[in-house]
Amino acid sequence: MDELQKALNDKSLTISTLPEKGRCLFTTRDFFPGEVIISENPYVCVPNKNKESPQSKCEWCFSSSNLKKCSACHVVWYCSSKCQKSDWKLHSVECRALSKIDKDRLKSLTPSIRLMVRLYIRRKLENEKSSYNQRIDNDVFAARFSPLLSRTTTSMWKPWFLVSKYMSEVDEKQLVLYAQMANLVNLILQWPDSEVNIKEIAESFSKLACNAHTICDSELRPLGTGLYPVISIINHSCLPNSVLVFEGRLAVVRAMQHIPKGTEVLISYVEIAGSTITRQKALKEQYFFTCTCPRCIKLGQSDDIQESATLEGYRCKDSKCNGFLLRDSDNKGFICQWCGLLRDKEEIKNNTNEVKLISEKASTSFSSGHKAEASVAYKMVEELQMKLYHPFSINLMRTRETLLKIFMELQEWKEALSYCQLTIPVYERVYPRCHPLLGLQYYMCGKLEWLLGQTQTAVRSLTKALDILRITHGTTTPFMMELQSKLEEARAEASYMLHSQEED
Repeated sequence: MDELQKALNDKSLTISTLPEKGRCLFTTRDFFPGEVIISENPYVCVPNKNKESPQSKCEWCFSSSNLKKCSACHVVWYCSSKCQKSDWKLHSVECRALSKIDKDRLKSLTPSIRLMVRLYIRRKLENEKSSYNQRIDNDVFAARFSPLLSRTTTSMWKPWFLVSKYMSEVDEKQLVLYAQMANLVNLILQWPDSEVNIKEIAESFSKLACNAHTICDSELRPLGTGLYPVISIINHSCLPNSVLVFEGRLAVVRAMQHIPKGTEVLISYVEIAGSTITRQKALKEQYFFTCTCPRCIKLGQSDDIQESATLEGYRCKDSKCNGFLLRDSDNKGFICQWCGLLRDKEEIKNNTNEVKLISEKASTSFSSGHKAEASVAYKMVEELQMKLYHPFSINLMRTRETLLKIFMELQEWKEALSYCQLTIPVYERVYPRCHPLLGLQYYMCGKLEWLLGQTQTAVRSLTKALDILRITHGTTTPFMMELQSKLEEARAEASYMLHSQEED
């Protein structure tokens, strides 16, 4: 940890320990919006493959193109010989282990289990003083922290990752699942008892749930899961001052606002669009702590109650009133805090049940690939929700996001644009001014507007997108260069159109 601290000092960062939080990452100088605070390559990582992301991906770069399966284990895929070579020092050991597993057991090989297998293999390679770390000389993180990786990574991970202080918080059902997963990991590795301990592996899974990061592409679509030892030190806030994004495998933390010297670096672990109770529930279930950030300490205060009722409550019976509703003292219904009208509890219950029933049918149609049918059903859900929920309702926003996705897939661009535009005001309300999701929504809106010939409007949307995303994503990635190029083209087209109109 002394060497870690020394490496971080060179990056104007320091680790401090607070009684209520444990280890925290603090700045030792001012950081400004868009500035990289820290970047790190994964200790180990694996691509995702599940119902939401069924397509195979390259083990090294997460590409889905030109894939070829490893001829030995038939589990891992690569898009090129370069990626295969980059991963070979680790996969060569994994490959021999996977090749011995029968096909029925391979069906149970989830990304989490593979991540754990890779973790133990890398630890073993380092313990044997292998040359594995020579392979990552060109990695950005290695260039910055190569002394740290080569000498301290193993000693840092062993006490930190593999000893879980959260085991007492995990329910019995989850403990049984961890034990089953640990048995499969042990079966795959087939190492002597002196080298692997099933109880330790089971405990490691509980820690994995709290410390692993979802690796996303530039548009925040999940690609894989990775372990980033240094970035895992960064704590959560529902009002973060920094954002974690990924450039391929590389995790990059950038300042979203001015961060003065001596300030703790904070990112968000969970979706921050929602009531305090919803956020607290998500954090408690997955990360086993109660957040005490500036937003969460307002729990139960009048501002927090109003915000919760707006985002997750019901709308006024008067369609022209945008007031928020609270339960009345007699428990007969909900009273608008602006105009005083009462909405009957039974009416709300019936409407809620109807929304739930149609939503289930719509979801089934969508997952079955019946997109046109799903769009009709989700529009029915939207219509009911507009009568039931507040205009800034998160539930209504999610339905419109789904409709946006459906119409994009159906290539019905006008419908897609209308739903994208409907989500923008809610995004502006529930996310910070420089949040990447807000920037990406502006980007989507701008692309659709330009496609439909609304060039002037597209320029405004793309400009807003660039103003946000150059802070959260930087300016040098292919994604950001594409955005800048689109904006320049749209501006040139808008200028030409304006000049032509003036000549006419």
